[in-house]
Amino acid sequence: MNLLESVNMAFATISANKLRSGLTMLGIIIGNASVISMIGIGQGAQNLVLGKLEAFGANQLTVYSNFEDEEGMKFPDAQLVLSDAEAIKTQVPSVSQVAPVDEQKMSISFKNKLTSTTVRGTTSDLLAVQNLTLATGRMFNQTQQQQQAQVTVLGAETSRKLFGDDNPVGQEVMINNISFQVIGLLQSKGAFAGDNLDQTVIVPLTTFANRLVGRRSISDIPLSYILVTAKNRESIRAAGFQITNVLSRLHGKKDIAVFANKKFQELVVQVTSILSLLLALIAAISLLVGGIGIMNIMLVSVTERTQEIGLRKAVGATQNDILAQFLIEAIILSLSGCLLGIILGVGGTLPLAFFTPLTPQFPLYAIAVAVGISGSIGLIFGVFPARQAAMLDPIVALRSA
Repeated sequence: MNLLESVNMAFATISANKLRSGLTMLGIIIGNASVISMIGIGQGAQNLVLGKLEAFGANQLTVYSNFEDEEGMKFPDAQLVLSDAEAIKTQVPSVSQVAPVDEQKMSISFKNKLTSTTVRGTTSDLLAVQNLTLATGRMFNQTQQQQQAQVTVLGAETSRKLFGDDNPVGQEVMINNISFQVIGLLQSKGAFAGDNLDQTVIVPLTTFANRLVGRRSISDIPLSYILVTAKNRESIRAAGFQITNVLSRLHGKKDIAVFANKKFQELVVQVTSILSLLLALIAAISLLVGGIGIMNIMLVSVTERTQEIGLRKAVGATQNDILAQFLIEAIILSLSGCLLGIILGVGGTLPLAFFTPLTPQFPLYAIAVAVGISGSIGLIFGVFPARQAAMLDPIVALRSA
């Protein structure tokens, strides 16, 4: 027999026992559906997190002070100041934008509505550094920064709490009982890693320091942190190194931590990839169960088809012909279950995109691996029953009929 004849006969045998064939494939179907679903959800979750990071500034670095080193030592006297931000801007060639930030929780009110939120004193560069856009109005300018103008830009959620759906631009709000004019409204950005820009209130850094907090010296305004944008992805590592050198020289000791979003991106990729792999391996256990099911059914099939095997051998079929016949049947069952499992996994997971922010992704390599594994399972678990059939003595097989 040639290969085509063996394949046709395998399909005919499988079609003749549809219910049993379907039950045989069930384990493979469930296994592949589980694996594809886990990979799709894991890849979708990874893309969702990376997308959030991209939205908050792909090339962003954050400079902190008062951190703990690897030995748990703290630096309580370390303090970033405005002159540090200016030094970064002028002395670090790998940097394109610098936004110094000082922030505190404060109350903000409009008429009889009151809420508590994070007020950030910063410069207009914050928009570029954090990839922010204005829904309406404008950002304060350098002149207003120098004049310590009492103007503010509201986050989308803060605006909704105070003004509902009305346009807040032009209105007067009270921040810590000091009057501020709303000149801009940020486009909704959402929250990520504890940072919710929709709940923020932005004011000029000089206004924040002198009018809201009550500091006097402008050049040495204490900062909570400094946000920095590297010129491109390739210069992120260089920017971090250069910032550390500049600030270490100014402070006399290494009491500054520079954290890059790119590091967080790499960590996210590592963690989600490992989790996806672990979930896929757990789901793959059902593939093993499905393979055992195929072997059991094929052994039963050998017993039921003993007379057929004897007749085929009597008319000239070789052991290799019988071996190939049963192996092809096992592989067809396994690959058919794989195809149905992939369809079920993709079809059952895609609706998540309509109900959650997560959009499952199904890379081609995952589907190729699923097909390869399923074919291998059919081959591996089909060998034993196929060999049992091939080794039957034709005379004994005919007598057992």
